[in-house]
Amino acid sequence: MSETILYDYWRSTASYRVRIALNLANIPYQSVSVDLVAGDHRKPEHLILNPQGLVPVLEIDGERFTQSLAIIDYLDATRNLGLLPQNPILRTKVQALAQAIAVDLHPVCNLGVVKHATNGEEPARTEWMQHFITPGLKAFDTLLKDFEQIPFCTGSTPSLADICLIPQLYNAQRWGADYAGCSRIIQAADACAEHPAFIAAHPDAVANAVKS
Repeated sequence: MSETILYDYWRSTASYRVRIALNLANIPYQSVSVDLVAGDHRKPEHLILNPQGLVPVLEIDGERFTQSLAIIDYLDATRNLGLLPQNPILRTKVQALAQAIAVDLHPVCNLGVVKHATNGEEPARTEWMQHFITPGLKAFDTLLKDFEQIPFCTGSTPSLADICLIPQLYNAQRWGADYAGCSRIIQAADACAEHPAFIAAHPDAVANAVKS
């Protein structure tokens, strides 16, 4: 059994980010599903792992970590993933790209927030998602103009920006949010779709693994 354990949920975008990073680092891990729909994240045994009642939680190197961006930063620092440029200006701009999704867009599209705001009813729920996701992705696409894409978001290898973008695109597709005019995003998504680390982290791959 792997000493690295990821407590996640297959559709969680935050968990999806961490799965990509673990795959980029070639770190084998045991996946423990925390069913958000069933409310497993609110059970006492999970609250011991993360008092916030959120996923992901990563146990690695004898430590336990929460919050996807913090976990990815740890993996980047300890496994030399090169997810951020050394140049401080470019580094800050890549971090801004990541935070535009993980800090600004993702929280308002969290299912708990959406359920509270819309009572979980349609079409209000879908309209809420589209209202935030579409402009958020358009802004992200515009921010990518600061980089020469060859072919990922910010260069020739996946960066923190790609790790945050791809899970959000999964949500966009799920909720029918339009990003057809975002040519820079589409280019990066095409590159990530062919990368083994992203392929293995995709929710469909995880769901199929759980079923098999």
